[in-house]
Amino acid sequence: MMKNLNFPQSYAKVHLPSKVAMAVTVKPDGNYNLITLEWFMRTSIDPPMFAISVGHTRYSYECLQDTRYFNLVFPGANQRDILALSGSQSGRDIDKFLAGEVESFPGKLRKLPVLKDAAACFECEVVSQVKSGDHTIFIGEVKHSWMNEDIDMFFYPQKTI
Repeated sequence: MMKNLNFPQSYAKVHLPSKVAMAVTVKPDGNYNLITLEWFMRTSIDPPMFAISVGHTRYSYECLQDTRYFNLVFPGANQRDILALSGSQSGRDIDKFLAGEVESFPGKLRKLPVLKDAAACFECEVVSQVKSGDHTIFIGEVKHSWMNEDIDMFFYPQKTI
């Protein structure tokens, strides 16, 4: 039987397991930052586009306002530690690539890092943005795509078989 509940109670029932992703952004000093995301989606087939939602208090929001590029990273099943680090620490305070010992190589679009242990990575140029309450939705056109066929994707909480 359906009951009318408040939003947090209702959402708690339906949001797990969920896909999580990370975004790589460029810091003002030219280094790179990682943010863990639960709010992202594919928005177009032609041209291919993804949207990511970033809170206005997040350092990555500032980075995206300054530099209009991001890599959307679908993490591998073995990347729990970097997901936790990038979702709990601010890039204002630490270098997440160094602290998380992230292995990467320069992508083709503005050399943003492609994470070696990711399941997939999409290099995006921001083509639009929409304010959505306390977040902004950044819409990125995919310029280059990378996939690692040997790595399973991470789900939160991790799936059990």
